[in-house]
Amino acid sequence: MPQLTAPAVLQLALLLTALPAQYFISRWSGNSATQRYHATTRFLRMWKEWRTSYLNSTALMEWANQQVSKIKSLVGFGQEDEVAPQSFALETMLYDNDQGFFGASKAVRSPRPPYVFLRVGEVVLERNRHLVGVVVSWDPEMRAPAEWVDRVYSSSEGITAEKTPHYKVLFSGPGPSSLLVAYLPQTQLERITGMRPDIPTLDNYFTHFDGERFIMQPWLRKLFPEDEMEDA
Repeated sequence: MPQLTAPAVLQLALLLTALPAQYFISRWSGNSATQRYHATTRFLRMWKEWRTSYLNSTALMEWANQQVSKIKSLVGFGQEDEVAPQSFALETMLYDNDQGFFGASKAVRSPRPPYVFLRVGEVVLERNRHLVGVVVSWDPEMRAPAEWVDRVYSSSEGITAEKTPHYKVLFSGPGPSSLLVAYLPQTQLERITGMRPDIPTLDNYFTHFDGERFIMQPWLRKLFPEDEMEDA
């Protein structure tokens, strides 16, 4: 009788759990497009942590990447581009980075260009998926790594997008304490009023909600000094 090695036992265990895992994801993800989007984003974040901490074998990495592709297809993302390894690093940069990408620049945004229509603290609607979020930063022109631009935009769209104001927006994730961060062009956002979304970490940026918009913390007001001024 052939003797099973430890790596073989691990691979067999992972293979046997693939179908139950896919069933769990299908039940967890929900039926609507928004629920599937939230579930997939949350799963990919969990996958990043799991892969970094536990998977070191090339063979297991290849197998696991195949499973991620299957799960993406299962929850409705099968027509999207495959997730490249650098995509996880780019996702991390959306939260914060030292290169000034994705609205993270510490440069003071003054004077405020007249073509930047939205302001920090305003509640916005993302037009494609109808998600409600809050603006926490903006750039007068897109500031993002070239690999991110190539992945998100076609060549012709990228040329136009580079000259378009972009906003860092926080959205509520699928769980009560989960968070989604996006860097979106002005054309994809619409200001809404009279609604206060419940989004984690907003207290880090704002002191309170005044009924129309969120009021910036002093440190954030220094970066966007004109965003709370009324237009003349």
